[in-house]
Amino acid sequence: MPRSEWIKIDRNYLERIKRRKVLLNSHHRFCIESNELARLAIRELYEQVMIHQLPKRFPTLFSIRRSVFTNHVTGSKYSVKVADLDERYMLEALAENVEEDFYFMCPDADGEYRLQAYSSCFPQGLHSSAKMGLSVREIHQPVPGYESRLGNGVDKHFRRMEPGVFVGRVNWSIQTDGDELFRPLTKNTGDPDAPGTPAHAAVEKESVDFDYTYLRCEHHTLTCLPRSKTVMFCVRSYLTPIREIKAEGSGPALADACDSMPEKFGVYKKRPVWGNQLCEWLREG
Repeated sequence: MPRSEWIKIDRNYLERIKRRKVLLNSHHRFCIESNELARLAIRELYEQVMIHQLPKRFPTLFSIRRSVFTNHVTGSKYSVKVADLDERYMLEALAENVEEDFYFMCPDADGEYRLQAYSSCFPQGLHSSAKMGLSVREIHQPVPGYESRLGNGVDKHFRRMEPGVFVGRVNWSIQTDGDELFRPLTKNTGDPDAPGTPAHAAVEKESVDFDYTYLRCEHHTLTCLPRSKTVMFCVRSYLTPIREIKAEGSGPALADACDSMPEKFGVYKKRPVWGNQLCEWLREG
């Protein structure tokens, strides 16, 4: 994947950046956290994104003059004197200027990569604070088949990551509880009391409201920071109304994809909640 695809800006940028700033104020502990082990990596990422990537990739939207970064879309300004900045300032600045969420997987003394910091306003089914200090395998422990099919391969891939290389993939799920991207824990993932979970979220034996149902896609990117050797896991999230997908004629294809999930993985994705109703509706003429 080319570096130019790492950070993206689209027509909905301003709307989502405004939402991210609201979340930083209302749910800060879900959005930002770090520890001493990630200090170098946070500075390194801040330099890459705020000094190099944004002003050079999008020069009409972002600029730097006299050590001040200006976001010409929002009008906000930020210092780029990295040596003078603390980790919280840099993580908040990243969250306020790009839509990508960042998870810092830092190598420990044994070569194990562990989550030591994050800037994440649009999580799905993940309480990041509870994952701090955990390894890649430990974070993915709830995912069916991860340990047996992917665990060793992912660990080896992390250790072999070279700076300057960007690897991308796409993950998707069905979101039945509205168009809010901030879903640290939701009924879709088994916690009805999580912040931001609306009353109309689908639960067992209740009807799915297609007006509140979306296809959620996440573009995942891995890259390695050259100095700290931290592997950055970056996530950019998109929502598409399920009615729009059906109107475009893609309903049957999505229904087939839902049906093709392995049984345990389908349960993990909460297919028993929405599967029968959604797939039957998607295939209707």
